[in-house]
Amino acid sequence: MREERFGPLTVRLAGGLDREGNGGDGPVVVLLHGFGASGSDLVPLWRVLDVPPATRFVFPEAPIALDMGWGGDSRAWWLIDMERLERAQRADPVAALADDVPVGLVEARAAVRAMLDEVSRRMPGPLVLGGFSQGAMLSCDVALHDPRPLAGLALMSGALVARAEWAPLVAARRGLPVMQSHGAEDPLLPFPSAQALRELLAGGGLAVDWVPFRGGHTIPDAALAHLGALITAAGPPAG
Repeated sequence: MREERFGPLTVRLAGGLDREGNGGDGPVVVLLHGFGASGSDLVPLWRVLDVPPATRFVFPEAPIALDMGWGGDSRAWWLIDMERLERAQRADPVAALADDVPVGLVEARAAVRAMLDEVSRRMPGPLVLGGFSQGAMLSCDVALHDPRPLAGLALMSGALVARAEWAPLVAARRGLPVMQSHGAEDPLLPFPSAQALRELLAGGGLAVDWVPFRGGHTIPDAALAHLGALITAAGPPAG
């Protein structure tokens, strides 16, 4: 693994023929970590996923540093008003998230798009974008706003946000393969919020591989198996 700067973001690169993101023409997988995690949080996934050996991985680090009170390098794509969110979720767990456009989402989207421009320039190949939790929501937002070709979208323990913005954009991604996983006992992002996201995407014609599981806010083996299948199906570039 190695670290580089891709546009405004620090990224960690792995996989490929040299195990540092270089060589091969396999898919390029960009995975965004969740709120409060470090930039290296998802890096171990590249060693456990069952994917072609030429697959290259990019793990961007969110730009906002957090003081979570337990040390370590905690990061965020945008800040969250936890007390406000908890109050809204008690009233209506789906609407609390779906009707909200997070402050900072636009800036986070711009940073990821600039990072992806560098990915496309330096690491050509079929692109699979995804993430976990806040990273899943941001990757979905980028996929809907950015017209670049995608070979797949992976949404792990995410939820529907910015519904009024996303709904008109979904049809433009008709046919896009999506792997979406969520725990039925998720205490942070309620299961119905993930179901609402699945309904929006599938209703717009995206090919959603829905992976519900018994458990909380995590990535189980079943989700990793389906993510590996999504990446493998992305295949090498045409020609």
